Order: sequence, then C-alpha cells, then structure tokens
Amino acid sequence: MMFRTAELGRKVSKEEFDQLAPALRIELVDLQQKLRTAGFPVLLVFAGVDGAGKGESVNLINEWMDPRWIETHAYGDSTDEERQRPEYWRYWRDLPANGKIGCVLRSWYSAPVLDHAHGRISDPELDERLARINTHEKMLADDGALILKFWMHLSKDEQRKRLKKLEKDPNESWRISKTDWANWERYDQFIAAAERTIRVTSAGHAPWSIVEGTDPRYRSLSVLTTIRDAALRHMEALAMKKRLAAALREEEKKKVATIQPTLTDTADGPHVVADIGRQGTGMVSVRLPHQPTVLEALDMKQTLTKKDYNSRLAIARARLHHLFRQAKTAGISTTLMFEGWDAAGKGGTIRRITSSMDSGDFKVIPIAAPTDEEKAHHYLWRFWRHLGRAGHATIYDRSWYGRVLVERIEGFATTEEWMRAYGEINDFEEQLVDSGMVLGKFWLHITKEEQLTRFKDRQSIPWKQWKLTDEDWRNRDKWDDYESAVNDMIERTSTRKAPWTLIEANDKQFARVKVVETVIKKLEEALERRGLLVSEKKKDK
Repeated sequence: MMFRTAELGRKVSKEEFDQLAPALRIELVDLQQKLRTAGFPVLLVFAGVDGAGKGESVNLINEWMDPRWIETHAYGDSTDEERQRPEYWRYWRDLPANGKIGCVLRSWYSAPVLDHAHGRISDPELDERLARINTHEKMLADDGALILKFWMHLSKDEQRKRLKKLEKDPNESWRISKTDWANWERYDQFIAAAERTIRVTSAGHAPWSIVEGTDPRYRSLSVLTTIRDAALRHMEALAMKKRLAAALREEEKKKVATIQPTLTDTADGPHVVADIGRQGTGMVSVRLPHQPTVLEALDMKQTLTKKDYNSRLAIARARLHHLFRQAKTAGISTTLMFEGWDAAGKGGTIRRITSSMDSGDFKVIPIAAPTDEEKAHHYLWRFWRHLGRAGHATIYDRSWYGRVLVERIEGFATTEEWMRAYGEINDFEEQLVDSGMVLGKFWLHITKEEQLTRFKDRQSIPWKQWKLTDEDWRNRDKWDDYESAVNDMIERTSTRKAPWTLIEANDKQFARVKVVETVIKKLEEALERRGLLVSEKKKDK
C-alpha cells in the first residue's frame, strides 16, 4: 500500500523544530519576493484524510509568508452561480496570477474521491473524471504554473484519535462534523479511492507528496521544505529555458543571414529549397505548390436581394427571440463567438442577433490586446470568467482563437504555445458543450478585394473612420499567412461537438441572415434534445 510510508510515526522534536524554523521562515519570505517577479503562479493543492492537518498547513503558510500575495480557496458544494456554469468555471475564476501563491482546499479532487468511496461512481467513471483533472493540470503547467499537491495522511486509528481530540477541544470542536465521522466509517473505501487517484494523477508537472500528518512539526517542515525546494528548481528551470530559447533565436538569425535557397519558387510543381523554417534546422525540404484552402472553396458570389433579406431577417429575428426566451426558461446558456477578417461585418451581424434579445439576457465581450491582469494568467482565463449564467448569452467579438491567429502570425506566442493551443481550445469547448451550453463558432469570410473596398468606404465615412487603423492595413500585407493559419485552425478545431460555421460575407445581407438562421438551428436542436422545443402556435394557445 502506497500509504505505508506515511504511517511510520515520523516526528520532529520541539527543540529540532525551533532550531530549524527561523532560517526556514526567512528562506520562504525571501523566496516569495523572488516569486513575485518570476512570471509564473504557484498552485498548492491540499487533500487527504480529515484531521490530518490540511487547514493547519495552509494557515501556517499564510502565517510564515506574506498573505497579501497568497490566495486561499476552500471549495464546498457548488453555489447556484457555480452550478449554472461548467464544473471547472470556479477553478478557472480563482486561478492565482503570476507572482502569487494559490492554496486550494477541497479542490477538484474532493468530489471524485468521495463519490467513489461512497459507491456513487465506478472505477471507469472515476478514471474519466481523473482524466479531466490531468488535462486541467497539464494545461496550467504547460503555461508555466508550478503545481504541488499534498496528500495529508493518517492511519485509521490515528484519524480516530485525532477526531476525538479535536471534538473534545472547545476551541477546535467546530472543525468536526457528522460528515467527518461518516467518512471515517468508510476509511478503507476512501483510501482505496485515494490510492487510485494519486497513482493516476501524480505526474512530473503536478506531483503528489504524501505527508504523514500525525506530528504537526514534522508535517509542517515536510510541506514547507517541499514548497521551497520545488519553487527554486522551477525558477531555475524556467530561466534556463529562456536562455536556451534566446540562444536558438540568435542561431536562427545567423542561418537566415547565410543560407540561400538552392532553387527559386516555380509555379509548375514541387521545388527544392534550403528551408531553415521556424525550427532553424537548415534542412533541405520539398515544398508542395500552393493548394486551395478551405476559405478558397467557399462560394463568395452568394447574395440576397433587399426584399428577400428584409423578409427572411424579420422572420428569423422573431423566431430567434422566441427561442431565446424558451432557452432562458429552460436554463440553457448560449455562447457565440465571431472571428473573421477586418471589416468582414462581425459587429453588424452581432447587432442583428442582440436586437432579438432582451438587453438583460446577454453581454457582448469585445476582445482586444490582453490587459496586464489578463497577461498574468493563462490565456483562456479571461474567456472562462466571462461565461454567462444559465439562460443567458455571451457573445465574443473575437475570441480565444487569437492564440492560433494573430498571436501565431505576429509572434506573440511561441510555436510551442500556439501548437498546443489547438488541443487546449478543443478541451475548453468540449467542457462548454458537455455542460449543456449552446456553442456557435462563426468565421466571417470576405475576399481581399472586398476588404479593400470596405476599407476605402470607412475612410470616406466620418462616423466609421474610427474603425480603420494602421494595424488593419498591416494585416492585409500578411493575408496569405492568416489564410493559412485559418485553414489550420478549422482543420484542427472544427469538431463534432464544436463545429465551425463558415460565412460567405461578401454580401452583408446574406451573411447576417445565414448567421441568425444558424443560431436558430442550434437553439432548436438544444431544446429538442431536452424535449423542450415549443412551437409558437402551441405557446399562443
């Protein structure tokens, strides 16, 4: 049994503790000041046997270090606000920023372990929930977070003694409840679930430390020295990674300056070049001639007459209003996100949707360059926190796909970052859909010629001039790069659960109607799956 090493009766005498504590406390305070500028968050997860010292350990961390830079979250049953959003919403909401320490009690591990111990879920169901946890922690660790997990352990006899001692103490008895004793009765099942959990979720990027909790002095020194040593290693590893990346960039620059292509590009077939590429390998490769992208396959000549537009839009908006009201009554939330070329008509399309809704039932989130607060978190954090509650709609004007579009093309994200973002985004969207949310993803496509026409129109219309920026003109110079990135994005993130809808937007009227009718279809499907779709005629009766 893996917990045997945490039942050895390890102790630290008061004299030993008093001798070690002052120096360790100074080291931790100094470490915390270094962490503030280290560029990553620290996430400390505490779980384990009731009475083994989880809360006491967190209290000591706050006492020995500066609590202004520590955030502590103890989760219980989900609140009404939390139940109306995906399960992991509250954990994303509470993530510590870079430079801060987050202490987590009763975390994402509590429910799976307790549900398995009480027989409410099977082994495969536990493993499925643990897989979700592994994905969550890997995503945070890949972004630089230091994750340390502590399993505070007591043997069954020691736990009983500990619970009785606390129960008899008038100052501590509040800590013990009937639930604690009920869990003790199922100690063996609880330990079996815990062992499976630790085995499945202990990884190099998020390791578990099993801490014997019988002696508080030993427990305290064990936790605090583990935090100190891991943080120092993490800072050194990140610094080394940055130095290596800088050296590779310099080496690549030298190769760019010295290596010339062996053949010029030709239009009639594959050609051989000296291709150092993003990786700076200097290897000779064979490139295929230009191939059509998914955007080039769209029929951009589709239009609607003014008469058809007015008729179809009026019918669609009335239907959309009816469906949004049904969805609100049913507690079904909606998330719509819009991407597309500059001047493709995203704003006008969004207004046609929101005009069909009550203003208190939606919010539109315009996404621009991240703020300092947003930069201090995982890039998905700012999107998670805006998710609407049940029955409400959240509309993103540009979205999390900036990581694989503008951040990729402009070099704001490394190749490693934007490459792994496809999987992270798929996981994020899967969680939204699995929670019952309606998700719509729209790419509004216009041709390069149509964009130029719209840019010139904006220049000539006083109340639209603010929309046109120097950056819009610069982006036109990278049209081919962006089109290739969009093709990759659709290829890798248009899934069965979260498909892309490509909108031929050269004709604004056609585009607006197609988007609104697509949203209608998604809402109808969601309501029908729940057996809640009500026709307007039935409702009138």
